[in-house]
Amino acid sequence: MEPFKQLSGVAAPLPMINVDTDMIIPKQFLKTIKRTGLGAALFHEMRTTPDGRENPDFVLNKPAYKKAHILIAGANFGCGSSREHAPWALLDFGIRCVIAPSFADIFFNNCFKNGILPIVLPQAEIDKLLDDAGRGANAIVSIDLEKQEIRGPDGGCIKFDVDPFRKQCLLNGWDDIGLTLQNEAKISSFEAARKTQMPWL
Repeated sequence: MEPFKQLSGVAAPLPMINVDTDMIIPKQFLKTIKRTGLGAALFHEMRTTPDGRENPDFVLNKPAYKKAHILIAGANFGCGSSREHAPWALLDFGIRCVIAPSFADIFFNNCFKNGILPIVLPQAEIDKLLDDAGRGANAIVSIDLEKQEIRGPDGGCIKFDVDPFRKQCLLNGWDDIGLTLQNEAKISSFEAARKTQMPWL
């Protein structure tokens, strides 16, 4: 997993509440177990018209936001089913941070496991960031995970909370496998000893 330390990029405003995982990545795109290629289907039903054309009114289709790395969202983001494809699609599109007043628990946890930083802020702070994000290509927001700070295009600073353990995992790029491999020497030692003590296994 790619470490997350600092991120600076365009923030896209999506002030919708209850954006569920089927809106993030519709069910017809869940046939793959690959984490790549899903970015093209991110928000598919909102990004495309019924006849398959690009919807010019959807925020991520607008030229200023086509390379957004940060999403400013509404409350209860990521609700619905527990599909891990949702953070995969966001990450494949280029979104590495989602900022919202609240998240669904499973989606929130899946973000950390896939290298995405979900940040919870009060609605008043979200409103400030949505205003910043409305500036289009000038909506450059910088996030420093080590300092737990968000800086807007005017230099204003917002502090945010993050679980210390999850913070360290993101800073070091440790997913569940990476965490397990931190104990590789102990695991190898245990396996070697077990072969000697229990050769029949």
